[in-house]
Amino acid sequence: MKIFDSHTHLNDDDLIQNAGGYVKHAKKLGVVQMNIAGSDAKMNANAIKLAHQYNHVYATIGFHPESIYEYNDEQKELLKHQLSDPKVVCIGEIGMDYHENKTKHKPQKFGFRHQLELAKEFDLPVQIHTRNAFSDTYQILKDENIHKGVIHSFNGNPEWLDKFLNLGFYVSYSGVASFKNAHDVHASIKRTPLDRMMVETDAPCLAPVPFRGQQNEPAYTLYTLEAVARYLDVNPDEVAKATYQNAINLFGLDRNEKN
Repeated sequence: MKIFDSHTHLNDDDLIQNAGGYVKHAKKLGVVQMNIAGSDAKMNANAIKLAHQYNHVYATIGFHPESIYEYNDEQKELLKHQLSDPKVVCIGEIGMDYHENKTKHKPQKFGFRHQLELAKEFDLPVQIHTRNAFSDTYQILKDENIHKGVIHSFNGNPEWLDKFLNLGFYVSYSGVASFKNAHDVHASIKRTPLDRMMVETDAPCLAPVPFRGQQNEPAYTLYTLEAVARYLDVNPDEVAKATYQNAINLFGLDRNEKN
């Protein structure tokens, strides 16, 4: 079984000092490729650094909605330069987050739209963060004519699932898939075609059962994948094969395997 962790944060302060150990442990559990997601200038730089240190580790870079206030002209130019790096395979995690900030949406929308324009300019997929903001996230993606990307750690109901699938997006499931009371996620898993699905950890957050509440790591993608397989009532190998190939396809890694 080969597993692809489509969204992890080995660049996080809690994980980066032992990144090599986490990569090694992941491989023992079948997680042989991973995509490290940036969210601000520091996380972007560390994602690229780690991607160059390890084979089959790649970088997604961008400014998270909670970091969008740092997205000044200098950072825009730096991001454009970094997007030319061959180990950068996606722009993200970008999007909208209304969980903490319920009123000041304008800067988030501006930063989101600008980074979507970069995705079109560089012909890269996008990795979308959306929290309490499905409606605006969907409308902006539709307005900007973006069809190549993935909604990371999808936690919406089947109605929202259908909307994003109809845009052409993949959806990625995190450890939340293993949580007993995540009823919307479970219903969406059952409705998601295997050829439009990915799995992830979002480490160090959202550790799946049986590690819920503990620090997450890329190796635990296995437990998320097994939870997804249970709700689909299929063999985990089938989910692994499909989600692995979906990540390869979206991130264009068929041409980067040698990296």
